[in-house]
Amino acid sequence: MSEVADAPVEIAFFDVDETLITVKSMFRFLRFHYRERGLPPSVYEEAAGTLRRRSAAGVSRLVTNREYYRLYAGRPREELFAHGRAWFDAELAGGSLLHPPVVSALRRHRARGALIVLVSGSFRPCLEPVAELLGADEILCSEPEYADGVCTGLVEHPVIGVEKGRLARTLMRRRAVSPSRAAAYADHASDLDLLRSVGRPVAVGDDMVLGAHVAAVGGETLPGVGRTADVSGSGRPRPTPAR
Repeated sequence: MSEVADAPVEIAFFDVDETLITVKSMFRFLRFHYRERGLPPSVYEEAAGTLRRRSAAGVSRLVTNREYYRLYAGRPREELFAHGRAWFDAELAGGSLLHPPVVSALRRHRARGALIVLVSGSFRPCLEPVAELLGADEILCSEPEYADGVCTGLVEHPVIGVEKGRLARTLMRRRAVSPSRAAAYADHASDLDLLRSVGRPVAVGDDMVLGAHVAAVGGETLPGVGRTADVSGSGRPRPTPAR
């Protein structure tokens, strides 16, 4: 174990989808939400298919994130949060929602007194149950606008790409924490700026962009969703080989 991995940190940032949990919460929640409203599966398939096709065509995550939240325009805030709790309970009951290596890392940081922060393009109906279960202290996420208790479908600042890094840096400044005393865990190239914002980055899985970054700065890696590289079951990061 490297000295960096052993040393406690003051803030630990965690991406959520396919990092702390094994699924993409936004799509899974949307399917659940439509089903709870009594809509046929074809409604979800059309909405999700449109978003995926636009992403495949090169439309940025920033744009598709905004388009995603427009799907909730007109829905009561209370309904979204109730569906979020029910969705999470159903996923958790399936037994495979949490990603053990990263959850173990989170619990280790929390035991050492670090502030635990979730950072995600998803929204609070999905994320608050995760935060409560794992004892996270703060959530930095996309915040759809509500007017008179109803979602307008508008999001001013989706927490995608560089916005994740910006919010992490802002929180570290507010807490007077040096980046050298902060860690971040993420799985996708779009999270690069989040990993760049801290002195102790951890790439989850085999994304080449994140892998190159942690190799360059002496960061760490953890097995990704569906991987079995952590045969010890310890959930501890392993040093990235030099390239």
